[in-house]
Amino acid sequence: MHIKEETVQRHTLAVMVDNEPGILARIAGLFTARGYNIESLTVSDVTADKAVSRITIVTSASAHVMEQMLAQLDRLIPVHSVTDLTALGPHVERELALLKVAGTGDHRIEALRLADVYRARVVDATTTSFVFEVTGGREKIDTFISLMREVGLIEVARTGIVAIARGKNTA
Repeated sequence: MHIKEETVQRHTLAVMVDNEPGILARIAGLFTARGYNIESLTVSDVTADKAVSRITIVTSASAHVMEQMLAQLDRLIPVHSVTDLTALGPHVERELALLKVAGTGDHRIEALRLADVYRARVVDATTTSFVFEVTGGREKIDTFISLMREVGLIEVARTGIVAIARGKNTA
């Protein structure tokens, strides 16, 4: 008997929820219980009265498992809606990263040159270090971090991915 393996695909989910204590733990628990990793997680209130939050989750799963996860997320009481932006179609994803780079001389000059190429802004500078702010897609930020390792990268902080559907589609 031959069992067909399903292809695992990266999914970006937008989950609209009541802004109440414990909801994030309950949602993360659904992923943990099934042994799936959350690769990126961002949360922010999205209404003027701060009653509703948008949770953006990036994870990888097969189509079958993702279908089950979406159904279970949708059944949680404080969840208003669950949208698989990946399945919905074209969407925009961005992330912000802060990178601290220490160095002098040529390394310092090279760090500034690379920052210019990647459109990173200097948000703090001392005589021995810079803090750069860079925004963009995951691949751009990963590449920028990799290049900065060669010129004195000492610390990285990343926001996680935020995403929104293109065109008139909404989450």
